[in-house]
Amino acid sequence: MTVISHQTHALSINPATGEQIGHYPYESAAVQDATLARAAAGYAAWRRTPVEARVERLLALAGALRDNAEAMARMITAEMGKPIAQARGEIEKCAQLCEWYADAGPAMIAPEAAPVAVGKARIEYRPLGPILAVMPWNFPIWQVLRGAVPTLLAGNVYVLKHAPNVMGSAYLLLDAIKRAGFPEGVFEVLNVTPDGVSAAIADPRIAAVTLTGSVRAGIAIGSQAGAALKKCVLELGGSDPFIVLNDADLDEAVKAAVIGRYQNTGQVCAAAKRLIVEQGVVEAFTAKFVEATRALVVGDPTQDQTYIGPMARFDLRDELDGQVQATLAEGASLLLGGGKAEGTGNFYQPTVLADVTDQMTSFKQELFGPVASIITARDARHALELANDSEFGLASTIYTANPALAEQLADELDTGGVFINGYCASDPRVTFGGVKKSGFGRELSHFGVREFCNAQTVWLDRN
Repeated sequence: MTVISHQTHALSINPATGEQIGHYPYESAAVQDATLARAAAGYAAWRRTPVEARVERLLALAGALRDNAEAMARMITAEMGKPIAQARGEIEKCAQLCEWYADAGPAMIAPEAAPVAVGKARIEYRPLGPILAVMPWNFPIWQVLRGAVPTLLAGNVYVLKHAPNVMGSAYLLLDAIKRAGFPEGVFEVLNVTPDGVSAAIADPRIAAVTLTGSVRAGIAIGSQAGAALKKCVLELGGSDPFIVLNDADLDEAVKAAVIGRYQNTGQVCAAAKRLIVEQGVVEAFTAKFVEATRALVVGDPTQDQTYIGPMARFDLRDELDGQVQATLAEGASLLLGGGKAEGTGNFYQPTVLADVTDQMTSFKQELFGPVASIITARDARHALELANDSEFGLASTIYTANPALAEQLADELDTGGVFINGYCASDPRVTFGGVKKSGFGRELSHFGVREFCNAQTVWLDRN
């Protein structure tokens, strides 16, 4: 039997079975150079392509995604364990993203008049060049396209370095791009080691860098981009607070908290990880939440009824279990789950921890898996303090029947997004990104289009 090494190949391992389903040799320096050469040549032509023609390609991509939705969804499920219904939803969401930017995007990069006192001036949004994108495995298609679609619309080209365990998804996406008629070099896939990523960042043909990943990866990529004097966008981890106040509709809050915590098997950077509940309703909320969590269907991710599948990587399950056991040793109560599921698959039991305090592991660290931590707040002010007591600042949720109080709390929350009476979601009409150790820069909305643009001043008759 031939043993394939992680050092020489990107490997796809089915987390539901532990079986290897794909291996992709890392590319040599010569192949990387050829890829970047194609991107540079592609950019020279794409930047001069009229916006209307770029829009046509985005609409064609929406069609290509839908035409190949089932194959792409099944690849996602096989490679990282996303339940198939959620994987299908991911592809449809990407198609809608393409259509929305095709409709609303051109106005975002149209010239803007500037009210100068002498002559005439305008702001032009010019592309920067090839953008290197280092992307994660948890949303193998959406995570890529939510950055790529506005980037391509603006006239840049996109060089994707995907996570090693989802390279099958990366190549299916590349095929969809080709089917949509994008010219060569406009979207390239780069399958390289971390050393190859470093070389690409330093390469003068790469204009800027975007990363979605861990804080550790953000520090590495951000420092290398800074050393090369290149702009970067970093979307990193999160330990999002989900605040439930005494006057909240508990049934709605519980429903949202379960989805917000356990969708994608809890492997979402902007998931509701810390459930901060005012003491007047914490007992009732907890009982309802545990009951709803217990009802979730766990199992074969290829089955439509499954809501929680396996975690994507075995090492991450080990890390999550260590965090859970540390929190229990620190005094938290275990209400549900609390360990690895039996069998060969990489399953972790849906877990609910209660009596969690601000000194415990699950409060301080990001838990990237199906584990919820319930924290009791004395009142709304204390809930706000607990919410902000984190090194992360990606998103937050507030459930209350008092709109004025919700707006007041939102004004003081140190997060990139605040969702009132609804769980966190990404939507192209609103911006997405974080503060503190959750990163910087923004994706989606007009911010996502302009992040990698040169806002160029053009001033006529200055004198």
